[in-house]
Amino acid sequence: MDNPPERGDSQTSHLRASDSNREQVAALLGEALSNGQLSHEEYSERLDTLYQAKTVGELDVLTHDLQVDRRRPAATPVSYHPDATSEPESVVAVFGGAVRKGRWRVRRRTKALAVFGGVQFDLTSAEFEAKEVEITVNAIFGGAEIIVPEGVELRCHGTGIFGGFDVQNGPDIDPSAPVVVVRGLALFGGVSGRAGRRRGR
Repeated sequence: MDNPPERGDSQTSHLRASDSNREQVAALLGEALSNGQLSHEEYSERLDTLYQAKTVGELDVLTHDLQVDRRRPAATPVSYHPDATSEPESVVAVFGGAVRKGRWRVRRRTKALAVFGGVQFDLTSAEFEAKEVEITVNAIFGGAEIIVPEGVELRCHGTGIFGGFDVQNGPDIDPSAPVVVVRGLALFGGVSGRAGRRRGR
């Protein structure tokens, strides 16, 4: 890292860092990237260091030289399992419904089929296997709803035939948060995507 910030000492610097500590620092780094204090290369380097940090002091180093509002609550925290590898998950709803919500793991690839039925993916308390995940929905006379945490970016590459995709991002996109790519086909059906609040906030 070019010109890394110097390490500072505090009464809490020796404490072990928690996932919540890391998530808050990740949000602050994302803010610094968005307002031009960090380049993409610097942001990437600090983010790599972030997930290797063991103590609060090591995390403090990453934002020590930044002009960020540390009093502002961090964006909705998102949990990762970046080392996890898995086969795509398949969800089927035929003349019925299927729901994924709570503390579940979002695979890198998820496929859903809704035929005269409905599927809901609630990602607000989920764990992500990758920085970018893909959900492919084929809705035939059926529908699907995708709810993501605040700050998570939604990208839509779906096709509607006598149906449609209504995928909308929230007002604030966090560059450090995951990206959810929505693909598929809506044939006499509909697929929606929106940002929601994380449980407990």
